[in-house]
Amino acid sequence: MKKMQGGEFRSFQRHTIYEISTVRQISIKLKIFFPILKMKKIIIIAFVWALATSCNPGTSELHDTTAPVNPPSEVLNVAFLIVEGVYNSELVAPMDILHHTVFHTEKGMEVFTVAPTKDWITTFEGLKILPDYSYLSDSLPKIDVLVVPSAEHSMDSDLENRELIHFVKTTGGAAQFVMSLCDGAFVLAKAGLLEGKESTTFPSDIPRYRETFPHLVVHQGVSFVHDGKLITSVGGAKSYDPALYLAEMLYGKKAAEGIGRGLVIDWSLSQIPHIKVD
Repeated sequence: MKKMQGGEFRSFQRHTIYEISTVRQISIKLKIFFPILKMKKIIIIAFVWALATSCNPGTSELHDTTAPVNPPSEVLNVAFLIVEGVYNSELVAPMDILHHTVFHTEKGMEVFTVAPTKDWITTFEGLKILPDYSYLSDSLPKIDVLVVPSAEHSMDSDLENRELIHFVKTTGGAAQFVMSLCDGAFVLAKAGLLEGKESTTFPSDIPRYRETFPHLVVHQGVSFVHDGKLITSVGGAKSYDPALYLAEMLYGKKAAEGIGRGLVIDWSLSQIPHIKVD
C-alpha cells in the first residue's frame, strides 16, 4: 500500500471532512423532508375524502331525485279518456310510460280506458279501440290519475258535450293528478279545472287557446307545465315527457330512467324545457 505524503494526506482529510459534512446535511434535510412529505400525504388524503363526501348526494344541498319524497302507498288507477278521433300519439305515449311503472316499482299504476260508451272507438289515424269502461253506464273504479289526450274535436264540438265536460270536471276534481296532452287542455279549461292555473297546449293552437280562454295564463316554448295537480303538455312526440315526469315525481328518478331505457328514451328531466309552478 502506497504511503501518502503530507500534502496528499491533508487533501484527503479535507475531502473526507467535506463528504462527512455533506452526508450530515443530507441526513438533516431528510429528517426535515420526510415529516413534510408525510404531512402532505395526510393533507392530500383529507382533501380527497372531503371531495368525495361533497359529491355524495346524501350530503349535497341539491335535492336528491333518486327516490321520491312521498311514494304512493298503493297502486294508482289511471283512466285514459278516449273519444272518437282521439290521436294515437297523445294516447299511446303516456299509456306506455305509466303502464311500465309496474316493472320498476312495487306499487305501479293500473291503466285503463274510459269512453262515453263501450262501443268501438276509432282514433284519428284509424286504430280501433274497445274501451274498458263507459262513464255513462258503468260503475267506475276510483280514478287517481285522469289523462285527457287530444282528439279531432277537442277545440270545437267536444267542448259542447255536456256529459263529457261534466265527467272531466267531477272526475278531475277528485283525482290526485290530471294530465292533458295537446288540445286536451281545451277540455280541461272548459271543465273549469284550469281556473287560476297556468298551462300550455299544442304550439300552433296557442293563439286559439288564448282567444277561447283569455283569462288563463298560457305558456309556450315548453314541453309541459305542472301547476298543482294539473300537468298540461304540448303533445305529439313530446307526449312521453309529462308521463315520465309524473313517473319520476311519484316513483323516483331511477324508476323513470329505467322506464325510459325500456322505450329507448334517454330521460333526463334537466334537459326538458318545462315549468313547475310553486
